[in-house]
Amino acid sequence: MSLYKKYRPEEFAGIVGNEDIVEYLESTLQKESEEWPHAILLHGSTGCGKTTLARIIAGAMDCDSLDLKEINTANFRGIDTVRDMIKHAGYKAIAGDSRVWVIDEVHKMTNDAQNALLKLLEDSPSHAYFILCTTEPEKLLPTIKGRCMQLQVKSLTDRQMFKLLKSVTKKEEKKLKTPVYDQIIQDSFGLPRNALQILERVLGVPKDQQLEIARQSAIQYSESIELCRALIGSNGWKKISSILKGLKDQEAESIRRHVLGYCQSVLLNGGNDKAAQVIEEFWEPLYNIGFPGLVFACYSVTKGK
Repeated sequence: MSLYKKYRPEEFAGIVGNEDIVEYLESTLQKESEEWPHAILLHGSTGCGKTTLARIIAGAMDCDSLDLKEINTANFRGIDTVRDMIKHAGYKAIAGDSRVWVIDEVHKMTNDAQNALLKLLEDSPSHAYFILCTTEPEKLLPTIKGRCMQLQVKSLTDRQMFKLLKSVTKKEEKKLKTPVYDQIIQDSFGLPRNALQILERVLGVPKDQQLEIARQSAIQYSESIELCRALIGSNGWKKISSILKGLKDQEAESIRRHVLGYCQSVLLNGGNDKAAQVIEEFWEPLYNIGFPGLVFACYSVTKGK
């Protein structure tokens, strides 16, 4: 079993980081069920722990595994999926008190499906709850967002990530040198899944190879890291444009956050004028302009604007 799955938290107490969200949810779900929100929207970068948090929320709502339905709209996008949800939402829970639907990548739903989902959210049975997860909340209908309790799941800080890595390494009865921890933290962009995937490969090799494996693994688990290194390394536009062509299908805003996190780590670990320049060019969110904005920010860095 992979480290990411092996050490996936199953209750609020096991979550590292996002203390404000955890505190709010614990407080909210300790109230009577009549006061629970029937729709929760969790948004944040891929690998930040949205689905894990959704499962924990479902458990806190006394939802048995038999009554927990997880839907990935990357595979099921149409209105028929929502019609099936509407049909089954009326049934009472099989084992627990609640029925919960976790809809992953909900922004990939068609407009017709989103409109059908809106009707369900507006008139939910008392025992039915819906947790929507997305990396791109701006692609959801404003009316859907308005029906949800919206919570942004943030990336981990360097200190929080070190705590997580140190804990897992100890449980695995292994030891790592500080530079290896630093490399994993820098290249995981604050995302637990990235970090634990890199850590898994690192722990499987001799100590003298761990740092190099950490560097190589980062490239495999985060496609945007090559762009980060090219920007910091003052590569020319030809090299950077080539990298960007391979990132066209990725989320521009997510890449922007990766670049900012990478540059932040570089600055905090010794300083670098180029990293500061990149941060300046990547400061503004890309929700509205998307990939063209990412391309322009990269171009501006290479031309020193």
